[in-house]
Amino acid sequence: MKTEQQTRQELIDIALKDAGWNVDDPSQVIQEYDIVVDPAKVAEAATPYGGHRFSDYVLLGKDRKPLAVVEAKKTSKDPALGREQAKQYCYNIRKDKGGPLPFCFYTNGLEIHFWDLENYPPRKVVGFPTLDDLERLHYIRQRRKPLADELINTDIAGRDYQIRAIRAVLESIESKKRDFLLVMATGTGKTRTAIALVDVLMRAAHIERVLFLVDRIALREQALSAFKEHLPNEPRWPNVGEKIIAKDRRIYVSTYPTMLNIIRDPANRMSPHFFDLVIIDESHRSIYNTYSEILDYFKAINLGLTATPTDVIDHNTFKLFACEDGLPTFAYTYEEAVGSTPPYLCDFQVMKIQTKFQKEGISKRTISLEDQKKLILEGKDIEEINFEGSQLEKQVVNKGTNTLIVKEYMEECIKDPNGVLPGKTIFFCTSKAHARRMEEIFDALYPQYHGELAKVLVSEDPRVYGKGGLLDQFMHLDMPRIAISVDMLDTGIDVHEVVNLVFAKPVYSYTKFWQMIGRGTRLLEPSKIKPWCIEKDVFLILDCWDNFEYFKLQPKGKTLKPQLPLPVRLAGLRIDKIEKALAREQVTIAEKEIAILRGQIQDLPASSVVIIEAAAALDRISDENFWARLTPQKIEFLLDQIKPLFRTVSQVDFKAMRLEKDVLDISVALLCAEKARFDTLKTGLIEQIGELPLSVNIVARQAALIRSAQQEHFWTSCTDAVLDDLSERLAPLMKFREQQGPGQETVNLDLTDVLHNKEMVEFGPQNEAVSVTRYREMVEALVLSLTRSNPILQKIIAGDAISEKEAEQLADQLNKTHPHITEKLLRVVYRNRKARFIQFIRHILGLEILASFPDTVARAFDQFLTEHTDLNSRQLEFLKLLKDFIIEREKVEKRDLIQSPFTIIHPEGIRGVFRPAEIEEILQLTEQLAA
Repeated sequence: MKTEQQTRQELIDIALKDAGWNVDDPSQVIQEYDIVVDPAKVAEAATPYGGHRFSDYVLLGKDRKPLAVVEAKKTSKDPALGREQAKQYCYNIRKDKGGPLPFCFYTNGLEIHFWDLENYPPRKVVGFPTLDDLERLHYIRQRRKPLADELINTDIAGRDYQIRAIRAVLESIESKKRDFLLVMATGTGKTRTAIALVDVLMRAAHIERVLFLVDRIALREQALSAFKEHLPNEPRWPNVGEKIIAKDRRIYVSTYPTMLNIIRDPANRMSPHFFDLVIIDESHRSIYNTYSEILDYFKAINLGLTATPTDVIDHNTFKLFACEDGLPTFAYTYEEAVGSTPPYLCDFQVMKIQTKFQKEGISKRTISLEDQKKLILEGKDIEEINFEGSQLEKQVVNKGTNTLIVKEYMEECIKDPNGVLPGKTIFFCTSKAHARRMEEIFDALYPQYHGELAKVLVSEDPRVYGKGGLLDQFMHLDMPRIAISVDMLDTGIDVHEVVNLVFAKPVYSYTKFWQMIGRGTRLLEPSKIKPWCIEKDVFLILDCWDNFEYFKLQPKGKTLKPQLPLPVRLAGLRIDKIEKALAREQVTIAEKEIAILRGQIQDLPASSVVIIEAAAALDRISDENFWARLTPQKIEFLLDQIKPLFRTVSQVDFKAMRLEKDVLDISVALLCAEKARFDTLKTGLIEQIGELPLSVNIVARQAALIRSAQQEHFWTSCTDAVLDDLSERLAPLMKFREQQGPGQETVNLDLTDVLHNKEMVEFGPQNEAVSVTRYREMVEALVLSLTRSNPILQKIIAGDAISEKEAEQLADQLNKTHPHITEKLLRVVYRNRKARFIQFIRHILGLEILASFPDTVARAFDQFLTEHTDLNSRQLEFLKLLKDFIIEREKVEKRDLIQSPFTIIHPEGIRGVFRPAEIEEILQLTEQLAA
């Protein structure tokens, strides 16, 4: 147990030194700082703390004025005992010396608490700030301006919902909240919204440094590009080619693994107070399970961004951002974005394609007679070919099924303006091997494109990244048209020209499913129109695996059970073995396992924030007395407090660790004389050992042990020591293991497959059917072809007026001509319920853009919001309701604005939300729309 003096010398002084403070230099740190407390005030408060009091440490600014107070307690005491004391010192220093109110810290050496008095409640931190940190925090505290007065840059994020999202966060920051969650559908501009928020906060001097976290390199490049475009004068990290972290930038964009390595690296580690705002892109549970210590390390304002619908967001995600379940700071759904006028996202059509083999499996019953003969000639036993449809691309590969999917795609996909090549497309495949097979089929079926039509994009391929890489080619060049993806393009990549998505695999995660759909939802940017995609009002999804049907039956997808990381399971198993050995008085075994466990605890990454925050628990087990007699309470402590720390282990050979865990499991069964369990576990281990390739020299050196371990006599006489030897010698070899053993090989077939069903659109007297996309192509092709011969169409093109009778005559002619064009079908295809037949014809001929009253209303409101970016979130909500009201009713009267539904926002309607001058502006807007 350390005294207060020992605590200061051995822990607190070192922690201050780590932050760059020299505790022996009185120009930086004054120890036992003399504070004079006004005796009169002491008498008034009836407190004994009058006269001269001494603060343990005072940290000085560059001007030698106190910037922070640090109150120390010994390790055995609760650091909160120094909370009020440190606070009093801060106020007394300001009263006695003048100047700013110092920042407040109190610690027992194992825990550090930071209190920004008069701004935020105390919070636990993992280290002290540097001098630069304190100077920056002081500058922000002195210079920040009210956020309600700051305008939003609508050139960065000018859509109504983006402005509402930003205002919701700004108002919450003014209310002293620090954690926020924005739920915005994929494609609605989460990154732009975040950048516009950063812009406001920087201009208002609320923040100076920002960290933007992403989960993949491609998304990092995308975010850097967005920051460069919208905040070009703010220095960013990394620039091209930079590997070492720079400390002089304002905006940092990093992948989670990169930042985790930085904060664990003593040489490059950043201060935990380095950032003022941390933005977490694609905030979901899998990120926090692996990388939560980044957020635990940087105690900044946190902004989570996610496209996951609120009803499937994990409880822990809401908790992390201090939100009630189901109630994020702001939410904007895909349905809202598509239903907006004009729409902010592109809607989609779904064509379900299912082959006979997918539906009925591959067996003698479903294989054609011709293919059966071919299999017999190849020497294959047809009776042995029996696979369920769900086993395709797993246990069995059939080239014919993949070929059929490719052919159907090429037939039904949305084409480019020339109508020959497919528009930009993402194929979602099950595996890299599946993706390569699809690529080969495209090359074989369409050799005229010289292997450029379709390309596989996988994250581990270095040719994918950078300027001129495969992803850059897909985004900016005519070819390739088809990106065949295995996970890499499932989330986050923005290619506005994507008009086709092909689900060539089943998807079981609802969140992932909608992220994948989001690859097609972006509308075209008028300033960036490409020759291969000049318009996009809908995109096509070819669902080859009934994914949409699955999520109707399973709205949230498969429920995945949380799995403990392997190092945690190994530590838990070792603690279990120690407990069982002690209970059976196997002292030698227990002492051996305790020594191993202590060594592994010693090897935990000391720079990890998880380990830093567990200082008190680790301090307890550092005492030899703890291990001298392990009571049930101590075992419970190890399981509850120490075992979870092993989640920080990452730089290890996990294949070796897996064998170590399996052998340890067997040794526990042996120790407890659990024969049935021992035999089951032993069989699994023998199978693993049997897959070690003796053709590899380093494996061959252990051939005798490998062969022996596959014999029954080895196990009948094995001991704990024998199992230890087995683990030590074979675990390092498991990286050479050939996991696909006999009987597990994939069966490769090339059988003709046929369509089982395909979703169509019916038209004409014979109820013919094609896809919606194909029908529209046929309509446009027919109308354009008739312009050479049809006099009524020629009159329309010439700009001459046509009579009602001529319009009816044209409609009758087109209805009798394949593909039987009617006003009703045109309204379905072009998703416009109000336009008349001739308007559709003029639209097809490029003579008229179908404008609607809702379009006019939406444009007027967008313009109004652009001119009034200082509106608060309640006012923005009122205007959104008003816009929807006008679109629905097509008019609004003054008295409507003080009645339902506007009284939902305020009991007095518009009078309770806006000032008189603002109300007058809104009334002028509604009158213009009614005119």
